[in-house]
Amino acid sequence: MAAPQSFYELYRRSSIGMALTDTLDDLISERRIEPQLAMKILANFDRSITEVLADKVKARLTFKGHLDTYRFCDEVWTFLIKDVTFKMENSKKGYFGRSLVFAAFYGTFPENGGSFAISLHHIMLE
Repeated sequence: MAAPQSFYELYRRSSIGMALTDTLDDLISERRIEPQLAMKILANFDRSITEVLADKVKARLTFKGHLDTYRFCDEVWTFLIKDVTFKMENSKKGYFGRSLVFAAFYGTFPENGGSFAISLHHIMLE
């Protein structure tokens, strides 16, 4: 049996993730569910949203800016970029003063015989 794959909790801070977390907190405080069940639901949310976004979203994004800081920890790249310009396919450019970009890699790298997906997450700092 394959080892269980863990997923990052990056999407829990999205609007849908926050709504789910708030609802689960309410259910726990009303003693309608146990905290262990809420943790299982959140783990399932992490897995589901990661898989759906990797499989269904095919939009392309380009961004350009000045790299201020970067780090690689737990297979997640974090970039702090200044004077960033983002452009989605077939849309206007958007400018942001400072942005934080996370790049999470899922799967195994091709040199190891596998395939991987990159999931980008953007947070505007100004």
